[in-house]
Amino acid sequence: MTAPSSASVESVPSTVKRPILQVTDLRKTHQTASQDLTVLKDVTLSLNDGETVAIVGPSGSGKTTLLGLCAGLDDASAGSVELDGVKIETLSQDQRASLRNQVIGFVFQSFQLIPTLTAIENVLIPLELRGETGRQQEAKDLLTEVGLGDRLDHYPLQLSGGEQQRVALARAFIHRPKILFADEPTGNLDAGTSGPIVDMLFRLNREAGTALVLVTHDPDLAAKANRVITMSGGTIISEEVNAPA
Repeated sequence: MTAPSSASVESVPSTVKRPILQVTDLRKTHQTASQDLTVLKDVTLSLNDGETVAIVGPSGSGKTTLLGLCAGLDDASAGSVELDGVKIETLSQDQRASLRNQVIGFVFQSFQLIPTLTAIENVLIPLELRGETGRQQEAKDLLTEVGLGDRLDHYPLQLSGGEQQRVALARAFIHRPKILFADEPTGNLDAGTSGPIVDMLFRLNREAGTALVLVTHDPDLAAKANRVITMSGGTIISEEVNAPA
């Protein structure tokens, strides 16, 4: 009998998608003087390249904690996070920061803008950390797209909460990340502004293949994702697949 060739055994269809994020048995416990408080309990989930998932649930259910652990911003008490094929828990803090800058976009509820930098300077930070220069026009275009073309040289304290959130979104988009974590990305925006921002999020997903992980209380935003994960009490209690639009 003739053995199969190694080429036929090893060939993999090019259409097969791989996980950009793999979370396994993740747990987070805070130690206090009186007792241990477990805020995340044995969470397991997977997200493929280009996929979108919305995480919903009541306040205090562990959604934001999960996002921080997935992005390597905090250490888990147990379990594993594999991001773009790399186990985060094996990395030093400097290595995690480098991975985030190469792979991740993150929109925080608190915006995390640097107060001494203008809007356009804040947007350019991810590129400067990578040693990339000469992309001011791209930053201007992004800020114009989020409705801040006339606020390029304004500092965060000169901007409203909604405007600061839009700067944070432009900053998250500037380096076309492989995965974007967004914590209530429309939470500080009015109805007229949130629509274009949501369109931007999903256009980034379509055009750049960026996977999206969205924590939201907005049912309309959650309905646009491929999957909706519901959390309660620090654990996943259900998962639904949305019908294609």
